[in-house]
Amino acid sequence: MTITDKIDKADDVAVREGLNGYYDTQGVPLNWIPLGIFLRDEQGVLVGGFTGGTYWGWLYVARLWIEESARRQGLGTRIMRSAEEEALRRGCHHACLETHDALEFYQGLGYAIYGKLPDMPFGRTRYSLQKSLK
Repeated sequence: MTITDKIDKADDVAVREGLNGYYDTQGVPLNWIPLGIFLRDEQGVLVGGFTGGTYWGWLYVARLWIEESARRQGLGTRIMRSAEEEALRRGCHHACLETHDALEFYQGLGYAIYGKLPDMPFGRTRYSLQKSLK
């Protein structure tokens, strides 16, 4: 057994492929398709972005970030709507994500809380949210 804070890329791939192979044998292939959406200003500087993917009919929102100076201009909403539209094109029926600080933002987009994890980090709550896309 090895415990490390430096994960070898080949080991990471092997674990992921092993788990995906297991799902394949259970009749539920993962079919993970990455999804990235990036906004740049006129100079080409990144001012916002989304990373995640789709699998099992779900859009998974891993990260959504908007540069502080570009917030409250509708960019986050624009990115999320684009991600949801792409997820629908991919045949998804739901979306899920986790957040600490953007709860009201996601609720305003129709996401509902299905779980809470208090003290993650200490003194704050991590919320798990989901939304039907159909």
